[in-house]
Amino acid sequence: MTKILVLYYSSYGHLATMADAVAEGARSAGATVDVRRVAETAPFEVAQAAGFRVDESHPVLDDVNQLAQYDGIIVGSPTRFGRLASQMAAFWDKAGGVWFQGQLNGKVGAAFTSTASQHGGQETTLFSILTNLLHFGMTIVGLDYGFQGQGGVDEVKGGAPYGATTIADGDGSRQPSAVELDGARYLGARVATTATKLKA
Repeated sequence: MTKILVLYYSSYGHLATMADAVAEGARSAGATVDVRRVAETAPFEVAQAAGFRVDESHPVLDDVNQLAQYDGIIVGSPTRFGRLASQMAAFWDKAGGVWFQGQLNGKVGAAFTSTASQHGGQETTLFSILTNLLHFGMTIVGLDYGFQGQGGVDEVKGGAPYGATTIADGDGSRQPSAVELDGARYLGARVATTATKLKA
């Protein structure tokens, strides 16, 4: 059976919600899915002052060597000034041995993100994640326009050809919308379907 990892970092819970939707989509396509988060690296007092949520809904993945057991990896990170968060970057920076051994070559990768505003760096953050995955030899799947929910201007919504996204607002009060969660599910299903075909 195809095995998918949804790996994310979330400061305020938006990406944890999106991760669950991505996993739901991958499971709907017949995959076995693990949802894991990366460790918080910000000092406790900084995280507390910023109001970071302690996310205990999914276990932390500490061992980068576990990446090799998956057929597809879908990575979620909030934007930090137009790029992936340092917590997620730190995790991948420990995976040099995985890269050197080519353990992810030909496996499927995808990305999802959250920003405070519609123009807060969603696409550049997705590209920063995808750049990492490409360097690990992964085959990239985006949020293609088979998901038509990302089109139109009838409401504020995330979504890009490069991955699923949500918009949190400056104070984090906006939660992922129904359309954004549908986009996350679509992405998860596309990754699982693609990984299954490549594995065959």
